[in-house]
Amino acid sequence: MSGSLVQPYLMFGGRCEEAIEFYRGAIEAETEMLMRFNEAPQPVPPGALAPGFEKKVMHASFRVGKTSIMCSDGCGAGAEFKGFSLAITLPTEADADRMFNALSNGGQVTMPLSKTFWSPKFGMVNDKFGISWMVSVEAEKQ
Repeated sequence: MSGSLVQPYLMFGGRCEEAIEFYRGAIEAETEMLMRFNEAPQPVPPGALAPGFEKKVMHASFRVGKTSIMCSDGCGAGAEFKGFSLAITLPTEADADRMFNALSNGGQVTMPLSKTFWSPKFGMVNDKFGISWMVSVEAEKQ
C-alpha cells in the first residue's frame, strides 16, 4: 500500500525512560512525546498493569535522524528482543565510531566495526537493553 508506514515499537519492560535517556546520549535521539499510565485520559483496565507501573511509560516516541521509534514500558517487568536489529547508517566513520562506542557501553559487541565490501565501516552490537544494532557508514557512490 502506498502511504503505509512501518515503525519499530519497542517494549522495555519497566526500563523505557532509562532507554530513552541512554539513546539521547548515545545516538542523539530526540524525545517526541512521552505519556505515563497515570496520565492517560482513560484509566487502565483493572488488573492489566503490574503493581508499581502506574508512573511507568505507557507510550513514547523518539526520533533518530528521520526515523521515529515508538516505545513503552509495557504492562509488566521484563523484555526480550530477538529476531531483529535496528540499522543506523551514518555519513562519516567518526560518527559511526562515536555511536558504536556509545551503544556498546554496557552492551556486547557481536561484530567489531570494520571495513566490509558494502561499507567503509560496519559493526553490530547488542546494547544494554538487549536491542541489536547494525551500525554502518554510507558507501561511497560510484
